[in-house]
Amino acid sequence: MKAIFDNIARHCSKHVTKSYSTSFSTATKLLAPSIRQDIYNIYGFVRFADEIVDTFHDYNKEFLFNDFEKQLKEAIDNKISLNPILNSFQETVHKYNIPEHLYDAFMDSMRKDLHKTEYKTFEEYEQYIYGSADVVGLMCLKVFVKGNNDLYEELKHDAKKLGSAFQKVNFLRDLKADHEDLNRTYFPNVNLNHLDEQTKLRIINEIQNDFSAGLRGISKLPVEAKLGVYTAYIYYSKLLKKLKKTPSLQIKAKRIRVNDYQKAGLLAQSYIYCRFNLI
Repeated sequence: MKAIFDNIARHCSKHVTKSYSTSFSTATKLLAPSIRQDIYNIYGFVRFADEIVDTFHDYNKEFLFNDFEKQLKEAIDNKISLNPILNSFQETVHKYNIPEHLYDAFMDSMRKDLHKTEYKTFEEYEQYIYGSADVVGLMCLKVFVKGNNDLYEELKHDAKKLGSAFQKVNFLRDLKADHEDLNRTYFPNVNLNHLDEQTKLRIINEIQNDFSAGLRGISKLPVEAKLGVYTAYIYYSKLLKKLKKTPSLQIKAKRIRVNDYQKAGLLAQSYIYCRFNLI
């Protein structure tokens, strides 16, 4: 029965989310059940594409990526795939009419990670972030608004900014791994070997501006999505505060984290703020 296969595919996407990101998994659990699985489906897709370019060093990454991209197109066209992650993703794509240009832009940015190691201009940097993060926020927004195109149009700018903020925080906290392990430099005109406080604060101010726009959008989200998205927002905001307090030379030496005790406190804060409409 195909229903059994579809359930297995959905379970795979959920398991990928739980295995790769405890923080994102926690935030997703706080979404309403009516939309939770579709966010798992989106995360599974973006995580697998990202894994190909970031971790499969002993294999032909370009071949694997091309094959994954081919399978993606076939999954969308045929409304089925024997790759369970792509099968669950195509289900969400068709359910919410997620436009092709969004997941195409994501794949374009992931493809850059196969060969491109440096972003020298702000335009290149912004284009990469749009494809790697902004469109993920927009795909999720399609799920959150459940076909309300007017609300989607109203919130899409802020959703993109929130996606940008999350990605830039990841760039800053992963400087060591990106630069030393993957030989990548995302921030344009930044000497990562000699990151100074002025440059660090400039990046942080840029992220804070993105977060301000993102919070504005969160306040207008449907109730089914608000708690989960706000929880992710305050988690990343906490990371940014810790990065701001960390001396610039130490950022590249260690990966900043939020411990489990702090996460529990942030979760309680999220619940209170959403429960009493304080956002």
